[in-house]
Amino acid sequence: MKAIVITVSTKGYAGEREDKSGPVLKQRLESIGFEVPEIVLLPDCREKISDVMLQIADKKEAGLIVTTGGTGFAKDDCTPEATLDVVERRADGIPEAMRAYSSQFTDRAMLSRAVAGIRKETVIINLPGSVKAVEECMDCVENSLVHGIEILTGQAVECGGS
Repeated sequence: MKAIVITVSTKGYAGEREDKSGPVLKQRLESIGFEVPEIVLLPDCREKISDVMLQIADKKEAGLIVTTGGTGFAKDDCTPEATLDVVERRADGIPEAMRAYSSQFTDRAMLSRAVAGIRKETVIINLPGSVKAVEECMDCVENSLVHGIEILTGQAVECGGS
């Protein structure tokens, strides 16, 4: 399965900050069997983020898009809104589980506005922008991620099991 990582950071896009969370996310996805051909670096621009997601999902370039960054309370944080512009069906359990899991380690987990959903046969998940948050969120979702995509694409037919 193929996944695309999108790092959302205006400073990173401008070359003023190194993207640390994108490479960690890419490595984590590869470790569970995803092919991750690229990390797309975008500024905090709702239209640019949604346009890239639309292209990936509509052209079936990947079964999974995972974003990192732009999910907080800053005025320019718009990744959740861009995602909601694109998804056809929400998958609220994913960000709910990530926030619940991360809240064991920090009370700031409740400040994540991350969302998740499905467009066509592509799952889209927002993660916060810090390396620590990426690690925690991936710890939470990685066991169910592949199965969810297999159900979506018809490669698996039941969600039963443990």
